[in-house]
Amino acid sequence: MSQPLRPTGDAVIGVEHVSRWYGNVVAVNDISFAVGPGVTGLLGPNGAGKTTLLHMTAGLLAPSAGQVRVAGQTAWRNPAIYRAVGLVPEREAVYPFVTGREFALANAVEHGLPDPQAAAERAIDLVDLADAADRRIGTYSKGMRQRIKMAAALVHDPAVLILDEPFNGMDPRQRLHMFELLRRMAAEGRTVLLSSHILEEVERVADSVLVIYAGRLAASGDFRSIRRLMTDRPHVFFVRSSDDRRLGSILLAEASVFGVELDAKGLLVRTSDFGRFTRRMPQLAREAGIRLLELTPTDDSLESVFAYLVGR
Repeated sequence: MSQPLRPTGDAVIGVEHVSRWYGNVVAVNDISFAVGPGVTGLLGPNGAGKTTLLHMTAGLLAPSAGQVRVAGQTAWRNPAIYRAVGLVPEREAVYPFVTGREFALANAVEHGLPDPQAAAERAIDLVDLADAADRRIGTYSKGMRQRIKMAAALVHDPAVLILDEPFNGMDPRQRLHMFELLRRMAAEGRTVLLSSHILEEVERVADSVLVIYAGRLAASGDFRSIRRLMTDRPHVFFVRSSDDRRLGSILLAEASVFGVELDAKGLLVRTSDFGRFTRRMPQLAREAGIRLLELTPTDDSLESVFAYLVGR
């Protein structure tokens, strides 16, 4: 039996100029990054290429170009890396007619562990699913199915965890438990790469972030610097007030505003400083005796955030 791989050095996962295409469709386009111990968030909208990238990282999918390394070894066609990697796919890869305990045990047996029963019990306890372990998976909620998939990925005590949208379907209590579990694993020196399209999920657990949009790496770095890039980008607000024309002329003199458009519905205000504008707007209206009726960001979707980062 081959020995488990133990990643060494800072770069546990290395992605070098990786692309993946399906016919004429490019899912991942020339992406490079390195991931070390701790939790790294892979952030991007649905369809950005996150799942394709994670499957290549886990050794389940061949890159069309470039190379993916895990623990210093090529991921594709290298079963030895499965000793070091635990994968939780987004897709439902569980049989409804088996119990949670049977599913975790089957994974422990497949890994050839010396005591698969003990390994399965330990993993089930880690994900807080002992009370439901003897129920059929078909009776589980979405959040419970996510947790039993997590248990199956943990049975062999992997040094690397690859998680695709792991919080989908979890209730608030389950999310808090999972956040705590991932932070604890990071503190133990494991490498966790998780994908999400929800910024707040990544913020709770990840120190570093990779932002993927339209198959490209839009930004990478520590979470605070990425958050700053997202917040400091240009914003457009829709404003309605009791006197739009006069308010528009006042806003043109405001340092954080670089454009104002007036139409029959209200004002479109372009600002370069989200925080300053949202603080100053009520003050300016109050000082002028103008009543604010509506103040709404028009471009606050994740799609617009990612598109802006790619444009940089």
